This record gives sequence, C-alpha cells and structure tokens, in this order.
Amino acid sequence: MSLPTEWIVPPSVRPGARVRVIAPSGPFDRALVLRGLGWLATRYRIEFEAGMFSRGGYLAGSDERRLDELTRALTDPGVAAILITRGGYGLGRIVHRAPVSELRRSPRWILGFSDATALHVETARERVVSWHGPNVAGLGRCNADLRTAVINALERPNDPICIAGLRPWSSGQAEGPIFGGNLTVLFTCAAAGRLTIPKGAVLFLEDVTEQSYRLDRMLTALMVGGHLRAVKACVVGDLTDCPPGPHGVPAEAVFAERLTCLGIPVLAGLPVGHSLRNQPLPLGARAKVDANRGELIVTLQ
Repeated sequence: MSLPTEWIVPPSVRPGARVRVIAPSGPFDRALVLRGLGWLATRYRIEFEAGMFSRGGYLAGSDERRLDELTRALTDPGVAAILITRGGYGLGRIVHRAPVSELRRSPRWILGFSDATALHVETARERVVSWHGPNVAGLGRCNADLRTAVINALERPNDPICIAGLRPWSSGQAEGPIFGGNLTVLFTCAAAGRLTIPKGAVLFLEDVTEQSYRLDRMLTALMVGGHLRAVKACVVGDLTDCPPGPHGVPAEAVFAERLTCLGIPVLAGLPVGHSLRNQPLPLGARAKVDANRGELIVTLQ
C-alpha cells in the first residue's frame, strides 16, 4: 500500500477548545496528572474517561480499554488535540489496530513523548504533523516556561523554533522533515515492521535508563536493517540516566561513534527528552540543520 506524500498540519487549538486526555500506555502518578489536568483546564475544555485511572500491572488497564479510548480520541470530530498522560509501555500492543488514518480526514494535534513515539510513528505514516513534547504528568511538575512552550505549540504551531548552541559531532548542513523520538520505541517499531522513516528526514533521538551496549545494539540494528539509509542528518537529545555500565562507555560516546559513521551532519545537546526542559518539536515539520554553527531551525511554513 502506498503512503501519502503531502503532510497535513492540524488546525491551531483555540482557548476553550475540546482537548482529550488519554492513557494508552502505562499507569501514572495520579497527583502529577491531576495537577497537569488542573492547569490545562484553566485554558481548555478538558475531557477524559474514568477508565483512564485503571491499573493492570505495567499497563493503564486492558488493551481493549486503552484501544477504545484511543479510537474515540482519534475519531471524535470535535476534539482539537489529544494529550497523553505518561509513557511507560503499552502503545505498541494496540496502536496498529487504531484508526490513525482518520487523522487525514479529521486532523487534530497529538502531544506526547516516550512511549507515545509509537503513535507518532503511525501518525507520520499518514503524513500528519504531531507534537513530540511533554506528557500531562510532566505538565504537572514542569516550570512556567515549558508550559508556555506547550501553549504556543498548540495555539501558534507556525511559529519557528530556533535552537542554537548545539554540539556538532559531524559537520555539514541538511534539510528535511524532522522525525523520531525515543530510540527504544523506534527500535521496537522496526522489529514489528511498523517503522517508516520519511525519505530525507532529520532524525531526532533520545532515550532513558538504557545501558550503552543496549543503545549500541539498537542503533546498529537500525543501521544494518537499512532504516537510516535515507536520513540526511541526526540530532541527539537527552540521554537521561543512561549509565556507562561495567565497561565504562558513556552513552553519548556510543551515539557519536555510531551516528558519525553515517557520513551526515550530527548535532547533540538538543533539550528534548526525559528531562524537565522537554522542548516541543513538531514531527513532520521542515527542519534545517547547520552542524557548522550548532543550530537547528524547525518550521511549518
């Protein structure tokens, strides 16, 4: 089946719009999510289902509960945005069964990260732009600057994002649609046959609590499998709590060694990932990488 080629940008979210909050992955810290919901409710009409608070081991309830919740959020014509409570694990069990293609008919913004990378992968397959950014639990503990960035992302998505001061690992310049997210989730999407990286993409990667040899294994598998063949540039975000392990190999050293082998521009230090500075990125938007100046510019225009 051929994939769409033209990217769709969902409409801007207006104050008072309906925003659906879902828990398609793991259970969450109730206090943090309630705090995040309270803040969101000062600006939007927040909707969620009581089943969102379900717990079943490492999942926020059964597959059917989470799939039904996701399906409703994707297909309700009045929803302006879908926000994810937290990551963890679980979307990989259900997202291939969800009607993500409905986003082309009735686009709305999706905001989330970590395990939500699996949903971003499916959204990108449909060529619909989505926001890689804080989950609702993160909004319950982040500072005012990041909350403002989230509002701007939803309400002023056409504003360019300019990030300077990045560390060049490999020089050069490149331009293409920005795509990516959590390396572990991208790796599992590839194993499931669901990963399709847009041709000429600027690949963004981050991860959390993975030892260096595991990061090496996943990056190498993506390289050997041909998934990175058409990538024009790479930008590395936060590698949070990724220990060097017993062999003393830093996570950044693994990324630098593996990615510079591709012979493309590579930047590091992007303030995106599992830290409190999680800058929203519009996946599918046009990204310009200048690894000579240490700069990334992302724009929807």
